Amino acid sequence: MYKLILVEDEEDVRESVVQEIDWAQYGFEVVDNAENGKEAQDMIERWLPDVVVTDIKMPFMDGMQLSEWIRDKYPTTKIIILTGFDEFEYAQKAVKMHIDEFVLKPFSSRELINALIKIKLLIDEEMAQKENIQALQEHYRQSLPVLREVFLASLINRRLRRAEIEEKSLNYNVNLQGRSFLLSVLSIDNPEWQGDLADNQQQAQARNQAASHSLKYSKDNELKWFAVLNISEEIFNRVNQGIVFLHHDHIVLLTVDEDASGDAVMKRTLAVLEEIRQNVDKYLKFTVTIGVGTVTEDITNISYSHKDAIFALDYRLILGNNRVICIDDVETRFVEKLRFDELKEHALIRCIKVGTLQELKEIIDDLFLGIADTQVSIKDYQIYLLEILTAILKAAKAADMDLDATLGSDFNPFAEVNTFTNLQEAKQWITGLCSKLMSHIVSDRQSAYKSLVDKAKEYTRMNFQESDISITKVCQYLHISAGYFSGIFKKETKMTFVGYLMQIRMEAAKELLRTTDLRTLDIAERVGYSEPNYFSFSFRKHVGVSPKEYRSSSREG
Repeated sequence: MYKLILVEDEEDVRESVVQEIDWAQYGFEVVDNAENGKEAQDMIERWLPDVVVTDIKMPFMDGMQLSEWIRDKYPTTKIIILTGFDEFEYAQKAVKMHIDEFVLKPFSSRELINALIKIKLLIDEEMAQKENIQALQEHYRQSLPVLREVFLASLINRRLRRAEIEEKSLNYNVNLQGRSFLLSVLSIDNPEWQGDLADNQQQAQARNQAASHSLKYSKDNELKWFAVLNISEEIFNRVNQGIVFLHHDHIVLLTVDEDASGDAVMKRTLAVLEEIRQNVDKYLKFTVTIGVGTVTEDITNISYSHKDAIFALDYRLILGNNRVICIDDVETRFVEKLRFDELKEHALIRCIKVGTLQELKEIIDDLFLGIADTQVSIKDYQIYLLEILTAILKAAKAADMDLDATLGSDFNPFAEVNTFTNLQEAKQWITGLCSKLMSHIVSDRQSAYKSLVDKAKEYTRMNFQESDISITKVCQYLHISAGYFSGIFKKETKMTFVGYLMQIRMEAAKELLRTTDLRTLDIAERVGYSEPNYFSFSFRKHVGVSPKEYRSSSREG
């Protein structure tokens, strides 16, 4: 069992979290819990826990201060941060501190369990590493070439975040330090392709498929690839051009250049590629065709250059083999700024669901950045707007939104795209559409929250006399998670559920003290306290005087 300490200033949240989760089932034991960072420090020093689950906002010492202290004193301890939508600045600091997991408040038990499962797997892995660190180091050393190939493949297959690229390039000793990047793909030609170009297309395709099948699985083909790879690496390394690696049925040549001029980078690369083509033809007695993509100054966009290089390679069916084909020579391409990739789509949809208007403005500014300076056809531009619009409508669908009710029955966005006369009009329209959806989602969410809180308050008013009433019991009645609901309740009422229950009970007790001659013992029982002494203690703490003193003063008045 891994030891865990829970740090949360709201008593009802702590209780519900501890009670709702079968900790042993997931390999954890809650050894202690604290209501603030100061209290947690003593517990951490005493228990040396494997995991600390902590809220961000707490009195005396908040979650960020506690996390800094843990990172300094006990760097191997895992930290799970509980954070709210309105604590984005705190979350940014947490990212810089390498917090292990985040759980967004209000959260369900399942969300916290999922985070715990990830943490357990992480700890298990670290424990295994410690048991045989030398063997693992050797295994890692042997795996580096494979890991490097996997990283390079992912670099060209999908758009990676800059931080991930920088981290992995450093770990796998891949030099990506440059100001311009260009990707090319080399394919070994099938000699049969060099026949009569007048053959009908069906015969050519059948011949190509058969030849490709036999080449792929032949030993001769493997030797050819090895020989071409050697020539490519030798020439690329001699001129310090970049990185060469195999990927599927191509040799990939990644140019990494210090020159910011795209034309200069392209010119140097084409010269090197032509040298590779000529050397293969001369020394290996077969031919290759090379497709060349577009130059980019941003390494995160290199996957686009790869796609362009593949498109360029396809033109060998028209132009023939044994040549270098540059995409810029065969296609007019001005759409690099208009690529609406999955990262942009995810950022936009996330902002519509849970972001702020300031975040929305920044995201849309980024979507339209530089378009005016790029030669873009009207059709490409309209397609780009339609891609953005589709993402927005996805967010509306996910929110189960009635677009006619929200935006009007005459809302026809696909027709609207054709009416814009300038970028600013389109940008303002997209911004307005997103802000309307955001407002509607927030309104629906608040309405749902208010309904839940109203039902909880009504249930509490009807059942506060029961000594075992708790937020867990209320949530069972509402069929929701206590961890999820506690944050909603506090946001709507500006107090915790425990505080609200106390307020209801104290008001009822004050009424009974003013209007009846019931003993304190009986009043305590009527307002939900099984222990009279604790009722008297709570009453004095809440009202400022004892029940007896309150009764006397109220009757004197």
